[in-house]
Amino acid sequence: MKQYLQRGFTRRSFGQIATMIAGASALPFYNEPALAQLSRVRGELPADAVLINANENPLGPCPEARDAAHNIVAKGGRYMYGETDKVAKILSEQEGVKADYIRIYAGSSAPLHQSVLAFTTPTKPLVMADPGYEAGGRAAAFIGSKVIKVPLKKDFSHDVKAMVAASSETGLIYLCNPNNPTGTLTKRSDIEWLVENKPKGAVVLIDEAYTHIAGADLFSTDLVAKDKDVIVLRTFSKIYGMAGLRAGAAIGRPDLIEKMGGWGAGMMPITGMAAASTSLQVKSLIPERRKIIGDVREDTLSFLTGKGYTVVPSVSNKFMVDLRTDPKPVIAKLASDHHVYIGRVWPVWPNHVRVSVGTKEEMEKFKTAFVKVMA
Repeated sequence: MKQYLQRGFTRRSFGQIATMIAGASALPFYNEPALAQLSRVRGELPADAVLINANENPLGPCPEARDAAHNIVAKGGRYMYGETDKVAKILSEQEGVKADYIRIYAGSSAPLHQSVLAFTTPTKPLVMADPGYEAGGRAAAFIGSKVIKVPLKKDFSHDVKAMVAASSETGLIYLCNPNNPTGTLTKRSDIEWLVENKPKGAVVLIDEAYTHIAGADLFSTDLVAKDKDVIVLRTFSKIYGMAGLRAGAAIGRPDLIEKMGGWGAGMMPITGMAAASTSLQVKSLIPERRKIIGDVREDTLSFLTGKGYTVVPSVSNKFMVDLRTDPKPVIAKLASDHHVYIGRVWPVWPNHVRVSVGTKEEMEKFKTAFVKVMA
């Protein structure tokens, strides 16, 4: 407990940290599914529900990954740590970093929260975008760390200069690229500037959950290979369609990975590991799905702009649309009358709502329901 008090936490904060480590999956900030509860009707969902509220990939795992997960179930009585090692080995080879720069997780929520635990304190704040993915900010607030939210620029990218200027004592700077909820990119030159000009001792956490969807050559793992104060998060929940199978990774310098890794433990689900290592080796998966998602997204955005609505120019699997009114009744009406479940609202943009990109058929249902509700 002494180390927590030395970092500026109170005894109450210590209890909250212990709770977070012991029962994180039950906490309100834990991950996207938990946050998605804010924008869905409680109870059992109807069979025809269109779920475009949690940035999931309705395509699911690729056929090769499904087979791999199915075939390993019979060995579920074993821990099979080698399956986790296999994912780390393939990732290290593909990303051009050493094996000890990678730690595998069941998704990217855990390393996000562990980064907050490791690098923020009541006097070393978390700096993040507004609007931005809330889980890290909620975790910081829960344990008593300060959270500084910096508005996006007019082009909807992260205002890296404002983020650097936000505090000279920053512990962690969180940058999701493309951003969640806006689906917009921050330029590589801005990220490089941020890494070189951040406060001394601060760590830059780059969440690349959606980067595969945005395009090739947009990743930042080369900054990790250069031993910068950077941790990159990856998940298999999005492009790989494995939100329910759970697999992800943190990629960073060994000392940073070790510091954050000390806040959690546990083996990985072997089904997720088998599906993840297999998915990484299917070369056609990313470009094919990038096109599928992109085509459906652009069609939906064109539809909405054609109806006179303003949409944020997303390159991801979600977008924000300005309803010019309180979205909450619209969210409720879409769900109750049409079984279409869309995302949630960020306080800084009270008239915008986030919508995930589903299949072509799902988005056609969304269009039909949206026109009726907005009428």
